[in-house]
Amino acid sequence: MLSEHAAEDTSLQALRRLDTGPRGLTDAEAQSRLAQFGENTLPELRTTSWPRRFVRSVRDPFTAVLLCLGLVSAAVASWGTATVILALVGVSCVLRASGEHRADRSMAALRALVSGTATVLRRGTDDSSVPSARETPVAELVPGDVVRLGPGDLVPADVRLLRSRGLTVHQAALTGESAPVAKAASDGIPRDGSPGAGADDAATGGPFGAPHLCFQGSGVVTGSATAVVLTTGARTRLAAAHGGAPERRSASAFDRSVLGISRVLIRFMLLTPPLVLMANAALRGRGLETLPFAVAVAVGLTPEMLPVIVTTCLARGASLLARTHGVIVKRLPALHDLGAVDVLCVDKTGTLTQDRPVVERSLDPAGRDDPDVLRWAAVNAWWTLQLAELPAPDALDEALLHAAGPVGEEEDGVAAVPFDPQRRLASVVVQGRLGTHTLVVNGAVDDVLERCALDPAERDRLRALAAHQAGAGLRLLAVATADRPARTRAYTAADERGLTLRGFVTFRDALTPTAPEALRRLTALGITLTVLTGDHPATAARACRDLGLDVGEVRVAGESGAQDSIVGGGHVAAAAGACRGLGLGAGAIPVAGERGAPDSGAGGGGGRITVVARCTPADKARFVAGLRADGHTVGFLGDGVNDVPALRAADVGIAPRGAVDAAREAADVVLADKGLAAIGHAVTAGRYSSANIASYLRVTLSSNLGNVLAMLAAGLLLPFLPMLPAQVLVQNLCFDTAQLAFAYDRPGAAALRGPAVLRPRAFLRFITGFGALNAVADLATFAVLALALQGPDALDDRTVFHSAWFTENLLTQALVMLLLRTGRGLAEGRRRGPVGWAAALLAVAGLLLPPSPLGASLGMTVLPPAWYLLLAAVLGLYALALRAARARLDRDQP
Repeated sequence: MLSEHAAEDTSLQALRRLDTGPRGLTDAEAQSRLAQFGENTLPELRTTSWPRRFVRSVRDPFTAVLLCLGLVSAAVASWGTATVILALVGVSCVLRASGEHRADRSMAALRALVSGTATVLRRGTDDSSVPSARETPVAELVPGDVVRLGPGDLVPADVRLLRSRGLTVHQAALTGESAPVAKAASDGIPRDGSPGAGADDAATGGPFGAPHLCFQGSGVVTGSATAVVLTTGARTRLAAAHGGAPERRSASAFDRSVLGISRVLIRFMLLTPPLVLMANAALRGRGLETLPFAVAVAVGLTPEMLPVIVTTCLARGASLLARTHGVIVKRLPALHDLGAVDVLCVDKTGTLTQDRPVVERSLDPAGRDDPDVLRWAAVNAWWTLQLAELPAPDALDEALLHAAGPVGEEEDGVAAVPFDPQRRLASVVVQGRLGTHTLVVNGAVDDVLERCALDPAERDRLRALAAHQAGAGLRLLAVATADRPARTRAYTAADERGLTLRGFVTFRDALTPTAPEALRRLTALGITLTVLTGDHPATAARACRDLGLDVGEVRVAGESGAQDSIVGGGHVAAAAGACRGLGLGAGAIPVAGERGAPDSGAGGGGGRITVVARCTPADKARFVAGLRADGHTVGFLGDGVNDVPALRAADVGIAPRGAVDAAREAADVVLADKGLAAIGHAVTAGRYSSANIASYLRVTLSSNLGNVLAMLAAGLLLPFLPMLPAQVLVQNLCFDTAQLAFAYDRPGAAALRGPAVLRPRAFLRFITGFGALNAVADLATFAVLALALQGPDALDDRTVFHSAWFTENLLTQALVMLLLRTGRGLAEGRRRGPVGWAAALLAVAGLLLPPSPLGASLGMTVLPPAWYLLLAAVLGLYALALRAARARLDRDQP
């Protein structure tokens, strides 16, 4: 990678260090260096094969639980259960392996940035005095090569400029800055043409701010240059920013939740069969003959339908998003993670603001509004476009022409001196009064003021006025004119002197129209917004304030008391820790100077918005990782190559459809457009899906735990098995089939109040409490049956007992389905829906199955009518207790 020493070299020092010259290398030298340094390509990835990924997927804890249950079921000849479970294992492994294999292709898109050819100066032999310009494959470039750059070229390696003319490059792929950056071969030129920018900008912007350096992956916008290659391949900044192969992403919020729940299930699964066997062997003298019953209990304890419910819920949510909002969910668990997001990291440009400036005000030298200043600025923009034969106006000229309307055509243009990054001015000459020409100059504040006829005190006052406007997050353009005697010879930059200052035109970033409403929606969903941008901190702060976001007061660069919410790239690691400690409070460590940007930071304490400015790709990834390490579920929206590390580091990577290929491949979710509105819809869909998954888990785990506890107690109290293995499996099948309705349910409004997180500890407390309540209902049923059966051999009436408990179990499970749904209060539970109909059908199955021919084949019989009254009394008391417990739970929850 480019060293700091190399970055500070003059052009002559760079050529000497690389043992080359302005004429370039000879063919022999290039071949020797190609063998030494290797090809100029990004590092190849050592990808894992698809079969190996499939096998590795089996190590997932929940998949392992299902696989063990399937093998045990097969061992006891329960072929139907074994087939279903093993099929679920296979589908789960296929989906996981395919998703990981697709993610590995993201680095291939990065290589497209450095594909093609470059114009290189090469000599045949040492004696050749005149080099030839050749189109050489980029992969064959080596350090020491001299290359030529022109408009539309991609910078093929990290280079040091030797000569340049009007060169500007777009390096958003590396820094995230939305505006092209001016570059120049001389070391002392400011890094861009901004008003107020100084020579220290290079230090402020880090290595990417050095005006004499260009980096692989940047694109030439205007001008031309000759440069010497400093580093290639894996040693470039582009390769370093993306770390070669993508790092293995840590477990997402969904993976962590399922892992915690799986561990609980593993413990129960391993504990239950031995307990059943030991209890029956010790107290009833029954040994291995109870093994099928013990396995059936373990199968009944585990939510076998969880993969189906999860896949169906997430697939339905993803399909709805794709149809209605153009949101593509590439990795299904990412939809759940979206529902769990509590911090969303976004870029400013294209998300909060559009990638274009708009005119804010036009001011005279006294700071008063003056439309005549805007008119002169628009005249300059119009005739620059006409006389300089530019293909299209740049962003500032386009904003001027849009704001001023049809201005400029009434003047007669004479000549134009186009914008030059070194002098940071653009001038036009139009016909003035009889015998005179009027020179109209637009440019950076400092450069225009230096060419105006002003005394030092007045110049200082005008600079202070400009700095005040810049401190408010506005970009400034100075406008000046001068009358010259009419002449026929050409005008040059030397004529830009003795000017009269007309005033200033201020610009702000155009806000995205849908951003305010989208921000309100995200805030209502309990999501904290974090802006990670390569732009200047005050520019970002201004955009946030225009959108109604609180980022606190503005502080001058270097002033004490600045906090760590708006920071420069070098302070991101500290900012992440500070923001975690402050609960994402706002503050500022400003960074000075860029084209049209202010020289102060913005911030203050107590806001909900966090802005991190001047971020490099590694800074963004570190900040996201820091938030995740602190327990937040983080979403990241990005569209450039510079966003790829953060997309991988986040729980959910989000990219618009127009993003570069690398960003789209690295993302988990792809939006139709880059904006926040669709994210709000995706978060809502994720929370609905998560609420349905949570409902299934709450209902099935609490009900199954109650049944297991009751079966363990019955095994100790009864002289026979409380339920035959086949009856347990049929009951479990009925319950699981009914719970498929959860995938089609619509949770209540409570499901949208905050991030949807499956917390294993909270689940354990929930299922323990309601499972114990279910076990009490089962034991009450035992007592009723014991009292109802008459005679000394009452408890030997196994068929009646099995039938009654089978019916009672399915009826209690139907009640649990209705009353324990996530996100629905008791009042909301009155509305019929898929779950209501499924619960009704489950109750009907519990009542009709025992007297049916299928019931007889399973060892059940018709119950006497009086028994239904007794069961109704038990169920009524259980429903009241369940409602009371649920009401207390709702009151305790915020």
